[in-house]
Amino acid sequence: MPNENSHAVRLHGVSIDFALANGKRFEAVAPVDLSVGDHEFVAIVGPTGCGKSTLLNAAAGLLKPASGSVEIFGERLSDINRKAGYLFQQDALMPWKTVSDNVAIGLEIAGTPTRVAREKAQEWLVRVGLGAFGDRFPQMLSGGQRKRVGLAQVLIRDPKILLMDEPFGPLDAQTRLIMGDLLLKLWSEDRKAVMFVTHDLDEAIALADRIIIMSAGPRSRIIGDFPVTLERPRDVGEIRHDPRFNALHREIWDALRDQVMAAYQNTAGAPAA
Repeated sequence: MPNENSHAVRLHGVSIDFALANGKRFEAVAPVDLSVGDHEFVAIVGPTGCGKSTLLNAAAGLLKPASGSVEIFGERLSDINRKAGYLFQQDALMPWKTVSDNVAIGLEIAGTPTRVAREKAQEWLVRVGLGAFGDRFPQMLSGGQRKRVGLAQVLIRDPKILLMDEPFGPLDAQTRLIMGDLLLKLWSEDRKAVMFVTHDLDEAIALADRIIIMSAGPRSRIIGDFPVTLERPRDVGEIRHDPRFNALHREIWDALRDQVMAAYQNTAGAPAA
């Protein structure tokens, strides 16, 4: 657990609601407390519709909590979180720009000279294994290659916090393993604080230092906080054969199973058990 002086992100009593068409409010997330330490990799897991992405958006400053506060490195967040980079499930690549231009644009918008931005973009393309792809356009890339570009696009700005919302969700199983290993390799170089949302419990255990479990909505809340004590560095594919991995998977799934069923019943219109 991070100590009080090392929080990169701290959600204190944060609840989030949304306006409905009938004028009422829908409380998506009940008041929750969550801290992510500097250099810590935290995965957030829960059933569909439980508010995982909602918490991520609060940490990004994209949603204002109905109650509570969001602190970033000890300072209350009142606007967009400028210390964070956000990698969404769908990539943000502009099809009319080359891969190199897509990676460089964040630096250029921030005022970096074009030549320097392009040089740094090429460095990052090499780091994600796409050094020869800078002059291609996004539509010429595979799904995994586009995700590599997306990683470079976010990391080139050197954010202190990395927010990731199902970033590898659309990929096939083999490509997800490769992307997981790439992410851990890049993360190990400076260990940014990471909030990683996923439905894939295997992926969460393979990547994270801690796993946060959220209940089914509405009024979703945190119901579990599990440390992952598997040694680093990790091979995302091989670690799944470790008996400790399987034991932790069983423990977390025992806490998660009923919430997944409750979410399904809520969606189907049946009362939750």
